[in-house]
Amino acid sequence: MKQKAHYMALFLKDRFNISHEQDDKINTITSIENGVEFKGVKLWTLIFAIFVASVGLNINSTAVIIGAMLISPLMGPIMGLGLSVGISDFTLLKKSLNNLSIAVIISVITSAIYFLISPLNEAQSELLARTTPTIYDVLIALFGGLAGIVAGATKEKGNAIPGVAIATAIMPPLCTAGFGLATGNLYYFFGAMYLFFINTVMISLSTYLVVRFLKFPFKQIIDRAQSNKVRKSIYIVVLVTVLPSIYFAYQIIEQTIFKSNAINFVNEEMIFDKTQIISKKYIYNRTGSNKIEMVLIGENINNDKLLKLERKLKDYKLGKTKLELKQGMSDAAKVDVNQIKTGIIEEIYHKNEVTIQDKDKKIRLLENEINKNQINIPLESISDEIKAINPKILKFTAFKALIRDIDKNTNDTTIIAYISSRRKLSSHEKKVLNNWLIERLKYENVKILTH
Repeated sequence: MKQKAHYMALFLKDRFNISHEQDDKINTITSIENGVEFKGVKLWTLIFAIFVASVGLNINSTAVIIGAMLISPLMGPIMGLGLSVGISDFTLLKKSLNNLSIAVIISVITSAIYFLISPLNEAQSELLARTTPTIYDVLIALFGGLAGIVAGATKEKGNAIPGVAIATAIMPPLCTAGFGLATGNLYYFFGAMYLFFINTVMISLSTYLVVRFLKFPFKQIIDRAQSNKVRKSIYIVVLVTVLPSIYFAYQIIEQTIFKSNAINFVNEEMIFDKTQIISKKYIYNRTGSNKIEMVLIGENINNDKLLKLERKLKDYKLGKTKLELKQGMSDAAKVDVNQIKTGIIEEIYHKNEVTIQDKDKKIRLLENEINKNQINIPLESISDEIKAINPKILKFTAFKALIRDIDKNTNDTTIIAYISSRRKLSSHEKKVLNNWLIERLKYENVKILTH
């Protein structure tokens, strides 16, 4: 047993060992240092990439945004931060901070200029996705950063760095921040900058962890007190970064659960014979005062029914949710006519879609039945072949027929072959032809009629 455990340990050690693929540590440090500085070609590349990403966010094109992230050289100074702390190179730390600050300022200004010029100023889904970061963004940045630095420390390097830039979406938050500035929406600006801050901190942290795990050489020796001070600073920065994202994630999960419960409540409890639901809204509020708003036409829901429905909210974990029904067409109901039109159109569309699906299903069933009862009988070729088998045959035809067994009250299908010959065929000749047709048509039930 101990021997097996030993072999298993050796097997796992060999599988997860990266030392034989690891590049020289000095080469890795030099490679990261070279990517830190932003000037000349890198700076222009960043500006153009920001324009591309801004256009992608503006027209809601995921492909364009991904392309821009592949072009962007933003990963350099971010990994430089983690490396500098890991090897105690404070000159590199200062250089990384300066270049990252330059890159961020230029990126936000470039994006803001684009959105000020662009005639499209509506926030699309790709842009909105960068305004409310959560703990999941923290995890993506952490694991993505780990993949980036582990691959970056190997001889082949590979395409992990561009992959990390795409997975963590480093650049789009800066473009979203520029949109926030251009439109005067500070919520978008700070939300996007917070997401960028998360990506920066977690990628830097993962770089620091791997650098220390692989025991990169220190640039300068620091005493235990300084080392403890650095660790405490890292812990504080990480906590400040992570805690708000946990709160946002909790809110998103709560909102998702509320909406799911509200949809179940409406689908199962709000079913009426003489009342039609025109529209419904599920309004989530952080304070807990959630609301289900519905517009109804037809017979009014009386107070007794409404009270029963409100009591049932608890069964769906919607105890603090307010049920608000807007009924009828009076001024008191304050019903938006456009909302009613939209609701009616949606209802008609839904019903038509169900009808179409039902008809499509019936058509498919009929097609299957037709195909099941259909066989391709090549009369010309079979006639030539059957003439060669028996030269006395003058005419031939064959078709598939449905035969009803009156006694058994069942249906069956068969191929009826009609043969006309110069003289009456013998029973042996019929049998030969019957067996041949069964084999030729690949159909077991064949009946021959002769004349």
